[in-house]
Amino acid sequence: MSETSAARRAEASADDAALMRRIAERDQAALAALFGRYQTRVFRFVLRLVRSEATAEEVTNEVFMEVWRNGHRFEGRSTLSSWILGIAHNKAISSLRKRREEGLDEGAAEQIADDADTPEVDLQKQDKGALLKACIARLGTDHREIIDLVYYQEMSVAEAAAVLSIPENTVKTRMFYARKKLSELLKEVGVDRGWP
Repeated sequence: MSETSAARRAEASADDAALMRRIAERDQAALAALFGRYQTRVFRFVLRLVRSEATAEEVTNEVFMEVWRNGHRFEGRSTLSSWILGIAHNKAISSLRKRREEGLDEGAAEQIADDADTPEVDLQKQDKGALLKACIARLGTDHREIIDLVYYQEMSVAEAAAVLSIPENTVKTRMFYARKKLSELLKEVGVDRGWP
């Protein structure tokens, strides 16, 4: 990491700490500023897990409500982004469990017409970046989370472990298997080169 990016990170961390102090004091402007800073990041993270924009928006709002209610509990032992994404992870998983329990009526599911292109035709229409996203979407939840946190959110292994509340070695193991599976999926769709 360059000195400039390290300085920027330190400055952002100080700004985040100041915002959290203000949120703990019930400053709504601070929450609005925090929302502006992290909303897109949280939404994209949640969307990759729940795969529904409406659900992702709902979960994202719940995350920031949780930050508002529990801002006084942020101790700064991890980065603020790790703490917020940890909340987002827990809320997204809860949402997935709730959806699974509610289920879809079998009769209603049979009535839904499938007018989409076949997977092969659809994949042929997309570029390599879209192919990569499609392959990531086919990974299991644990592996998608790890790919998202490490590659899209640019978190370290330690930060990803903090977000998911798992040991660092588990993060490394999941990364290994996620990359291996992703490489296999990319080969299936005709992309010879596996994970970069």
